Amino acid sequence: MVMASRRSLWLAAVALAFSAFAGAGHAGESGRLLADKPQGDRPVGVVELFTSQGCSSCPPADAFFSELAARQDLVALSYHVGYWDYLGWRDTLSSKENTERQYEYMRAFGNRSVYTPQAVINGRVHVNGANRGEVDGQLARMARIGEDMRVAIKVSRTSDRVMIDAGDGGTGPSDAHVVIVYFEPPQTVTIGQGENTGRKMTYWNAVTGIQTAGIWHGKAQRYELPMSEISKKGGCAVLLQSVGKDGLPGPILGAAFIHRPGSDAPFDRRL
Repeated sequence: MVMASRRSLWLAAVALAFSAFAGAGHAGESGRLLADKPQGDRPVGVVELFTSQGCSSCPPADAFFSELAARQDLVALSYHVGYWDYLGWRDTLSSKENTERQYEYMRAFGNRSVYTPQAVINGRVHVNGANRGEVDGQLARMARIGEDMRVAIKVSRTSDRVMIDAGDGGTGPSDAHVVIVYFEPPQTVTIGQGENTGRKMTYWNAVTGIQTAGIWHGKAQRYELPMSEISKKGGCAVLLQSVGKDGLPGPILGAAFIHRPGSDAPFDRRL
């Protein structure tokens, strides 16, 4: 489905960021979180799906996205948008911030409209989010030509803080925003009205908020976050995303999950 752009929605430099994979936490006998062993494996890419419960074209993309979200070598995030709510069903996971992020991508890509299901890959290209071949093909192509996650990051934890260590960028873009993206555990929604009436859908990694944590200038740097903020959220990822002079989101240079205390994954993969 395609939605014409009626205005230029503002997106504060939120969709920008960085990292690679996060280490798994473990608790001692007292239940107190022990420091994690830092890890620096780089995911193969970042897939951001823009979707809506009110879009009849989205269920196949949502089903495919559940497979992407289960992969340990990808950072997959789902942004529910609200511009299809007028069709009869208000998306229970949508937010204005998610819609603004998609409009910012629209402007960055030089497009004149937004649509669902849209998959933005590594912040560089967009394809139909239901097209498995295009998503997989773009991830493979970017890995071949060096447009994958080129900046290493290590995530470690103590009982009261999370440390994000961004590596040296070498050549290429030297400025990026470090952004924390919060998302929900998988949840099942029964859609009561609109184009998908009667469907029962399970949605993974639905984004609930974006918070800029700092700016990276191309050299190794550490960022610290209070564990209290991370623990009270459902799930959490870090993105390192370059920003154009116009403030629009650019290529994602690195990404990682920040795992919940006592877990080696953002969520238990079993429902």
